[in-house]
Order: sequence, then structure tokens, then C-alpha cells
Amino acid sequence: MDRVVRRKTFFVALVVSIGGFLFGFDAGIISGVISYVTPEFGLNDAQTGWAVSSPSFAAMFSMLFAGRLSDMLGRKKILLVVAFLYALSALLSAYASSYEMLYITRMIGGVAFGAALVLAPTYIAEISNAENRGKLVSMQQLNIVLGFFAAFLCNNILNGLNGPGSLYLNDQTVWRWMLGVELFPALLYLILMFFVPRSPRWLYQKNFKEEAKAVLISLHGIEKAEAEEESIERNIEAQSKNKEVSIMTLLKPSLRFVLVVGLILGVIQQVTGINAVYFYATSIFKQTGIGTDAAFTSGVLLSFTTVVFTVLALFLIDRLGRRPLLLSGLVGIGISMLLCAYAFNNATYELKTETSGNLNMLDQDKLFQVSNIKFENDVDFKNAMKSTFGIREFTKNEGAIMEAATTMNPNLVLIGILGFIACFAFSLGPVMWVMLSEMYPNKYRGLVIGVIGFVNSLASWLVQQFFPWELSNLGNAMSFFIFGVLAIIGFAVLYRILPETKGKSLEELEKELIRE
Repeated sequence: MDRVVRRKTFFVALVVSIGGFLFGFDAGIISGVISYVTPEFGLNDAQTGWAVSSPSFAAMFSMLFAGRLSDMLGRKKILLVVAFLYALSALLSAYASSYEMLYITRMIGGVAFGAALVLAPTYIAEISNAENRGKLVSMQQLNIVLGFFAAFLCNNILNGLNGPGSLYLNDQTVWRWMLGVELFPALLYLILMFFVPRSPRWLYQKNFKEEAKAVLISLHGIEKAEAEEESIERNIEAQSKNKEVSIMTLLKPSLRFVLVVGLILGVIQQVTGINAVYFYATSIFKQTGIGTDAAFTSGVLLSFTTVVFTVLALFLIDRLGRRPLLLSGLVGIGISMLLCAYAFNNATYELKTETSGNLNMLDQDKLFQVSNIKFENDVDFKNAMKSTFGIREFTKNEGAIMEAATTMNPNLVLIGILGFIACFAFSLGPVMWVMLSEMYPNKYRGLVIGVIGFVNSLASWLVQQFFPWELSNLGNAMSFFIFGVLAIIGFAVLYRILPETKGKSLEELEKELIRE
């Protein structure tokens, strides 16, 4: 019986966390899509940034309201809407006929993943108990990275099939297939969501006690369900004496500590560069001079590394605890970003006559004008290329040009990026969402996570929007140096204030962290 119960809980958590898979897929797929839509629509740095970041901009507001709506209507109802919006966004974006249609349809997906990122860990925490909550909530992050892996693999396959010999794929259609593939997992998510129960803690809050008890028994068995039920009812009784929740109540002194911790976690998770790396992975690898095809292949390796270390986090988070994983991960993130900065800082760029001949897709007279000129940094080199060939022509052939001109050690960048991804995958990735699902009282959880999710998504949007500008104006070395320094600052701050939440029920954590 216990094994059947555990399987039921695992199945429910797995289904709900498919929303994370779709977020990861959408985030990973755009790194390949942008290589084609930027020259096709003639996008500048700001437009490229907006095409990538517009879903995160929409997600900011979705996160802000999703938790509150789910408190009123229920987690399951909102997640069903999320699944439908994912499917709609995938279908419409694949048929985008203009830059404007592309970012608008991607913003529909942003509304979906913003809500999913807030509600999935909240729901999973509410169906879990203290012994398995860390593992089950971390399934959200595991699904996110599996989505990344599937997207990079899909990008690599479709990019390989694209060519003169293909009947269906060319530079104008391959990115549509990349975007459209997301429709299939989105429809699966929509169907499976009908088979999950409503949150038992939400049901108790709405006085559906019989249904709530039945859900707890189906998830945990009779003995553990009774203990969970008693704990929930005591908590609800205590909270019933409090006033109605509003945004202003989050400023009360008793919530100040956990709110500050959550906000710092939300900002640090993004400003250390995770979505710059994920969303622009193909572009970053092109900067090392390994070529377009190798850049797509490196994206697969990157996403596979993410999966491996997220699985590791799944096993360690309830054993070692949240605090040691997060702090050690931040140290690794800082070192990895600084290694990338070092590698790019020592790079030089020169189109030599003997290698320039391979760039036969470019105007040879213009190519001759910029050959045999050595550049000490990527900003000056790319500005010279854009000035000579035009932004659109350079963007279309950037991989080939960088491959011909760059002299550096690309292995250092690869090691740095993979190290960064590995450290993020066992720390900031899963630990932040686990801790957000644990630190706040049931009554405030939806609202608080929505507010922190808004700040998290705002930081994510800023990084995505301005990363193309950073590369063009500050250069690769300075961009990665900034990420490394921010990781070190994040470690110093969180070392002083981060609590440990493993092995305690949500109600126990409330007594410990909330100072009424």
C-alpha cells in the first residue's frame, strides 16, 4: 500500500512539474531560433533582446497575480489554463509572419510559464510531507533542465537537417519547426492535468474537508494523512485569527526576515547569468570561434550537464540540506564565470588572408579591406565587421566569421560554462524554489511567492534584454566578469542570513521563521 501511495504522489508531482519542462524547452529552443530570426527579420540588439526576453516580461506580471488567483480559484484550475496557453503560444509562434507577431505570441507563453514557475512548487509542497518535499519540489527544476536538454537536442537535429538538400527545412522554415515542436508536450500536459487532485491544503482552507482528507489518504496513506490533517487544521485555526491577506501585510515585521531572504534568492538566481547562458548559449559558443554547427552541439552538452547535476541535487537536497548546496554552488558559479572572463580577455581576432578565402559567402572586396588586421578585443572586431558588411550580413554569418578570426582557448570557455551550469543545477536552480515553497505560511504563500516571482522574472528579463547589448558594447570578457562578481557578492550575503529548512514540516517552519 505504501509503495502505491508513494507512486501516486510521485506521479502527481511529475505531472504538475511538466510546466517546468515546457519553460525549459521554450528557453532552450530560442537560443537556436534567434540565430535564424535575427537575420531574417533584420533585428538590432534591442529587438533581439526583446524577442528573447518578452516572455519573461509577461511572466513578471503573471507571477505577481498567479499565486493570488490560485488562492481564490485553486492551484489546479490555474494550471489547466497554463497548459492551454503553452499550447496556444507554440502553435501561433510557429506561424509568426513578423517580428511583432513573434514576440506577442511568445508573450502568451510567458504568461503560462510565469504562472507555472510559481504554482508548480507551491502545489507540490502542499501535497508533500517533510520527508520527501525537497525531492518532489526539485522535480520542477529537473523538468526544467530536461526541457532545456530536449530543446538543445531538437535545435541540433533540426540545424543539422537544414541545408540545400532538404525538401522542407531552410533558413526561413527551420526556426518555425523549432518553435512548433513545443505543441506536443504542451498538449500532453493539458491532458494529464485533468488526472491530478486539487491541493489538500487549499481544500482545507476552503472548508472542503472530506475531499481534502481523501486526497491526503490517497497521497500518503491513512496514518500519515491523519498527522498531516491535524497539522494543517491547527495551522488554519491559528491563521483564522489573523486579518485578510493583502500586499501591505507582507511588510509586517514578522514576515520581514523571510521576505528579504526570498527576494535576495530571487535576484541572485538571475543576475549571476543563468538565462544569459541558456537563452544565448548558441551565440556564446559562436563567440569562441568553434563555428555554428559546433555551437549547436555544445548546447546539447551544456543541457546534458544540467540534467546530470540536477538529478544529483534531487538526491542530496534532503540529505545535505538547502544551505550547503546553495552556498557551495555560488562559489562554483563565481569561479566558472571568472574563468570565462579570463579566456575571452586573452582572445585576439584577425581575418588572415589564408583563412579569409573560406568566407566565400561574403563580398570578397569588402573582406579584403578587413583582412590581416589584428584586434585585441571582440567589441572592436565585431564593430569593424558590422561597419564593413552591414549588421544583417554579419549576423547571418557570425559563426563562420568568428571561427575564421578568433584565436583563443575555447576549452576554457567550455569548461567555465559547463562548470557554471553544473553548479547552478545543484544549487540556485532547485534550492531557491524549494525554499520559497517552504519558508512562508499557507495563508501568505501564494501572494509572497508571486511577489518574489515577479522580482525574479524582472531580473531575468533585464539580463536577457540587455545581454546582446552587453556583448556588443562591453564585450564577452566584461560581461562574464560582472556575472562572476555578482555571484561572489551573493555568496557573502547569503552566508550570513540563509536559514536551513530541511526535514521540517511547513507548519514547523512557520513557527521557527515567522516571528509574530
